Amino acid sequence: MRKAVALLGVVLALGALAFAAEPGKIIIWADDTRAPVFEELGKAYTEATGIPVEVVEVGFNEIRGQFTTAAPAGEGPDIIIGAHDWVGELAANGLLAEIALPEELAAKFDKVALEAFTYGALYGLPYAREGVALVYNKALLPEVPATFEELIEFAREFTDPTVPQYGFVVQNPDPYHEFPFLSAFGGYIFGVDEEGKLNPCDIGLDSEGAVKGAKVLDALFEEGILAAGMSWDIWTGLFTEGRIAAAITGPWFVGQAKSAGIDIGVAPIPPFCCQVYGAMCCFYPKPFVGVQGVMVSAFSPNLPLVEDFLFNYFATKEAQLKMYERDPRIPAFIPAYEAVADDPILRGFAESISNGVPMPNIPEMASVWGAWSDAMAAIGNQEMEPADALKKAADAIREVLGCK
Repeated sequence: MRKAVALLGVVLALGALAFAAEPGKIIIWADDTRAPVFEELGKAYTEATGIPVEVVEVGFNEIRGQFTTAAPAGEGPDIIIGAHDWVGELAANGLLAEIALPEELAAKFDKVALEAFTYGALYGLPYAREGVALVYNKALLPEVPATFEELIEFAREFTDPTVPQYGFVVQNPDPYHEFPFLSAFGGYIFGVDEEGKLNPCDIGLDSEGAVKGAKVLDALFEEGILAAGMSWDIWTGLFTEGRIAAAITGPWFVGQAKSAGIDIGVAPIPPFCCQVYGAMCCFYPKPFVGVQGVMVSAFSPNLPLVEDFLFNYFATKEAQLKMYERDPRIPAFIPAYEAVADDPILRGFAESISNGVPMPNIPEMASVWGAWSDAMAAIGNQEMEPADALKKAADAIREVLGCK
């Protein structure tokens, strides 16, 4: 660990060139859920180094906006807690400092979670991740089928819309939950440029892989195995009544299922498999992954101190387990995850998103959802062919974003 005196000397030397209000003092903005953990870590850091740490409680939904205004004026914090999809906007506007994470420490973080905070360079340290998986009622589906085809065979026997009951459901129209179908065959939202940044004009919603996945959904809707217009309220109500055997959903549904007395299991969404020249070929669904973590202000005069605090106090098993206790999401720090991985539900979600892709972290993503949702509704309602629906959506997004 660096000597506190040496670190303070560097910070004071930088102070004259920086715009931050308090060189030599770490200021952290966190919401009410995470603030108590940072207060505890800050106290330990101050006792060990003599460097004061102030934690300011800010509503999670207010942090990004206030930081965007305060940081350039030298009135913001050194560290903020936030979501990975803030990174593209904040980094592109020059508000975030790159994080030079040591290789040995980087190896302790989930790779997908680190990727989520990457925008050409790493701009945050993740602490929690989440995404969808296959959540199933063990009383109706004792074991998860090895392939998606086997799941569909079960659904064909179990499904009876007149009851109503369904062997398998996915929320519709809902691009977030339906994305694993498109991604399994190589579909994507934004491509990546030479610098490793997402390219908002490389739109893959109508790519060959996305269309292949949409055709799978289309066939399931056409056959009646999946029901179009299956909203959150409808399918969760049926699931808690024991009328749905399996659903693609996230950890946010676990509490509701348990409250209804449903014994649930969680597993990765089964792969789509087929025989090709006598060999089995499988395509694995890749759900969106959402990540939360910490980011550092580019205007901080305390970067060496911040680095010391994050690498030696925040990025530890003990600290990450405290974060988990306050906010029980899947830890992104592998040693902390391994300490709680005996929970089969947590482990099931973690295994699912380990094969996932971060939800795009650039502001242009906001222009995608509406047109994409319209396409998925058209596919579910059998109003358009998948290729036509996705091309219409992709072209509309290109027009909004000014892409030729």
